[in-house]
Amino acid sequence: MASFRTLDDIGDVRGKRVLVRVDLNVPMQEGKVSDDTRFRATLPTVTELADKGAIVLLLAHFGRPKAPTPDLSLALVTKPYEQVLGRPVRYIDWEVDQAGVASLRPGDVAILENTRFFGGEEKNDPAVVDRFARLGDLYVNDAFSAAHRAHASTEGLAHRLPAFAGRAMEAELNALEQALGKPERPVAAVVGGAKVSTKLEVLRHLVAKVDHLIIGGGMANTFLAARGVKVGKSLCEHDLTGTAGEILDAAERANCTVHLPYDVVVAKEFAANPPSLRTCNVHEVADDEMILDIGPAAVEALADVLKTCRTLVWNGPLGAFETPPFDAATVALARTAAALTQEGSLVSVAGGGDTVAALNHAGVADDFSFVSTAGGAFLEWMEGKELPGVKALAR
Repeated sequence: MASFRTLDDIGDVRGKRVLVRVDLNVPMQEGKVSDDTRFRATLPTVTELADKGAIVLLLAHFGRPKAPTPDLSLALVTKPYEQVLGRPVRYIDWEVDQAGVASLRPGDVAILENTRFFGGEEKNDPAVVDRFARLGDLYVNDAFSAAHRAHASTEGLAHRLPAFAGRAMEAELNALEQALGKPERPVAAVVGGAKVSTKLEVLRHLVAKVDHLIIGGGMANTFLAARGVKVGKSLCEHDLTGTAGEILDAAERANCTVHLPYDVVVAKEFAANPPSLRTCNVHEVADDEMILDIGPAAVEALADVLKTCRTLVWNGPLGAFETPPFDAATVALARTAAALTQEGSLVSVAGGGDTVAALNHAGVADDFSFVSTAGGAFLEWMEGKELPGVKALAR
């Protein structure tokens, strides 16, 4: 049984005003929505509530406004959201149009103005929480991506109104519990990305939680340097080699095997398909070369590791995947993980913006058990932190 209340616990909602915190913070280009993934994530919750006769009031932030400004008004996304939802959606600036909320009927859906237009939203100001709470009878949080923030609309409201997790939040929390809460062992984690400094807490937390830690991306170079390997001109945080060494020691104490590449793809310049491209043993990197991806022999060995595992958590690419051919290792290992997931031997959970882009690029995002679009919240969860927006939903 979930440790939080879901829509299954909500009871009869006909005619009730339900405040639903969603993530509508979509990217825009030239006034048009360029990626509607976040819109689509809200559909199960919004459709279910509206079909049951609730008056659905959507709360969301948009951008980082310092003050109310037309170019960050949620009026801009109302029509595009309506097209994705496939039913009428009203935009209501309820500060000005209090009658607008009062005129809504059972089954109606409305987007309320940007929560960050209210000065105290990000401070979780009780006065702002009260103003939101007066609009609704029930509160549903369906925005895991904002759950690491204790804001009025993500945390405060859960203490003022009966609070429930929406379907997207429920799926996310169940997947995360399956991946690191009570996972089937052995567990592998892939952690990639440019810098160790951004993922220090993640790495420290994971070595005590997983059986295999696969380190890729620029951060692998810092760990290689910590082991005395010369990494040439590669991106490397030489000032953090001591910290990397401590993490390696902690992994050894916890019986966690750390996997670093032993063959690598290098080049003298960072560009697509450069003439100086070559694959070599990690001990053969020249002073004027950069490590830009993991080599094919290492990828094959990592694939063999995944075949022995039951659970995989993935955050960050293994190489400079935006620039070919340095996407090869990420694509190959992602396809192995996807195939193992599809045949039922692996539970695979991935998250973070770069990771979602990399899995889409490999064509396997739909073949993982769960892919989280949350960035900061997913990382904080991987660090073992309690997320305020989730904690507030506890039974």
